[in-house]
Formats: sequence, C-alpha cells, structure tokens
Amino acid sequence: MRILKTIGVLALGGVLGVAATLAAQTAQSGTRREPQFENEHVRAWKSIIMPKQPLTMHRHEHPRALIALKGGTVDIVQKSGESQKVVWESGKAYWLTEDKPGTTHADVNNGTEPIEVIVVELQKH
Repeated sequence: MRILKTIGVLALGGVLGVAATLAAQTAQSGTRREPQFENEHVRAWKSIIMPKQPLTMHRHEHPRALIALKGGTVDIVQKSGESQKVVWESGKAYWLTEDKPGTTHADVNNGTEPIEVIVVELQKH
C-alpha cells in the first residue's frame, strides 16, 4: 500500500510538473519582449508580435535601431487613435527616433504570422 501511495504521489508530481511546463510555454508563446543586453550605452530586446496580440501601450524615450528577423506589416496605433502602417522586411534594419513627449502607442500585427525584431535603443548620458 505504501508503494502504491508513493507511486501515486510521484505520478501526480510528474503530471503537475508537465502542466507547469506547458503553462510556461503557453505564456511564452504570446506577444512579448525578451531582454537581450543592457549597459550604460544601449538596451537591446527581442520583440515578438503575434497576430492579433498587440504590444501594450508604451513609448520610446530614446532613438533606436530595429532589425527585422521575421518581418511583416505593423500598425502603430497612437493612444489618440491615429494609426500608421509600417512594413518591416526580414533581414533589413531601420532607424526610429524617440517618441514625442506625452505620446504612447501599441504595435499591432494584423497579419497571420508572428513578427520578430531586435531593438537596440541608445541610452542618453
């Protein structure tokens, strides 16, 4: 009986471990920013924008370079409701200035495939 209880606890632990792993993978499968590198000169991250899952409202205080790993068309939607459509081609790099003071925007992927970019933002001294 004790052996059966031990096997049951081990099996339950294994099932819970698998469930936790699947939950973590699911959380990692959505739109997100993944930090890559940061020092006093630059901050770099990878943005993955899934279809119909926009990056939340944010702003960029500093100019930055964007390198499209997997390009696509992005709608940059301002808090005011204004929208600008931008095409990022895979393998191309782009220069983006800092945002105007007091503005925020969301990046929306209305395509059917994820968009992946590396952003390298300059830090002001």
